[in-house]
Amino acid sequence: MARILVVDDDSTFCLMLKTFLGKHGHKVIEAFSFNEAVRQVKGNNFDVVLADYRLPEHTGMEVLAEAKRKSQDTVVIMMTGYADIRMAVKAIKQGAYDYVTKPINPDEILAAINNALPDGASDKESKSADGFNFIKGDSNYSREINKYISIVAPTNLSVIVQGESGTGKEYIARQIHKESRRNEKPFVAIDCGALPRELAASEFFGHLKGSFTGAIADKIGQFEVANGGTLFLDEIGNLPYDVQVNLLRAIQERKVKRIGSSKEIPVDVRIIVATNDNLLQMVNEGNFREDLYHRLNEFSIRVAPLRDRQDDLLIFAKNFLVQANKELGKTVNGFDTDVIDIFFKYPWPGNLRELKNVIRRAVLLEPTNLLTINSFPDDIISNLHETEAPSEASKSNNLKDIKEKAEYDLIISTLEKVRYNKSKAAKLLNIDRKTLYNKMKQLGIPY
Repeated sequence: MARILVVDDDSTFCLMLKTFLGKHGHKVIEAFSFNEAVRQVKGNNFDVVLADYRLPEHTGMEVLAEAKRKSQDTVVIMMTGYADIRMAVKAIKQGAYDYVTKPINPDEILAAINNALPDGASDKESKSADGFNFIKGDSNYSREINKYISIVAPTNLSVIVQGESGTGKEYIARQIHKESRRNEKPFVAIDCGALPRELAASEFFGHLKGSFTGAIADKIGQFEVANGGTLFLDEIGNLPYDVQVNLLRAIQERKVKRIGSSKEIPVDVRIIVATNDNLLQMVNEGNFREDLYHRLNEFSIRVAPLRDRQDDLLIFAKNFLVQANKELGKTVNGFDTDVIDIFFKYPWPGNLRELKNVIRRAVLLEPTNLLTINSFPDDIISNLHETEAPSEASKSNNLKDIKEKAEYDLIISTLEKVRYNKSKAAKLLNIDRKTLYNKMKQLGIPY
């Protein structure tokens, strides 16, 4: 059990994270302001501090300084938006252990905490307090995916899992690992989309103390951590071209060298990658190495979006309901008929991730033992109304409404064009990713 301080001015987020981490055996204290965080740090001994980079009148960097001033052994993990990644890198150079990007995935935070704690590397396997739970759908499409998993899992073939964001690509990768002969060894996941170029080599291969500015201690690379097991590279298409060269060399030679060292370390890892890009098209456009693509593409699995898997929708929803009840200590037993109607009418652009988050939020807010439409986000309800009666929306004479609807339609069409790749959408819209997230939140677009 770890003593954890969560510093964020969003009280709902803090409650969710406190409940989630508590269910996994950790003791969590919340601080909604910088001054409260300082008071807690001075009065308690924390194993881990989770600090939002952006706080009212202060930053997570100041929380980092206070925590390290109290104890150098305290692990500080920064929570940051994509626009703040450069500052997160600076925080790591000043002693932060890691950072996670918003919107926050609680499982990602749990993995970061487990990795940071003593003997944490062993916790990188696909475990949680309730065990890894791969939901097997009942549709013909799901049965085909399950067949592919059972065929490829016992082999050492590299696998590309392709599909829209939120379709459960990592769950498929974890299930392949679970059914493989490597299942007693670590499963290690790296989000290539949130990996800064300057830290990529260190993250993959490790470094020696003093090998570059900010290298305050030796670091084991994730290839070494995953030795004997599976290395999962999420959003591989976002990996910088020069880093792809080093990755290919490590996969082919099965050896790595930490930055600052001349010693080659043999590694035995199975590579599974996921992408929502068309890698072959990226190869043709010169944005992805052809030799790396062919090295990875020994077997491929395509995951359909949730809107095309309606036979599985209620199976997923019921499983997410059970998980949410367990995480939040609630006893919501089922869905109201209006909610089921929403499930089948709503297009779920965020796929399984959106469905899971919507159900978790609704369970947290639901005062009864049946999930009702009153606990669902307004953006989902309004989205359905707009879909059912677009002509009414178009009759508005309110300039603000017309402007917001135009922005909504443009963002949605752009997201659909790039298969919900937020980085590409932001680039096409000529805005940064943080601004895109703010617009999506303002307009009620799920992310």
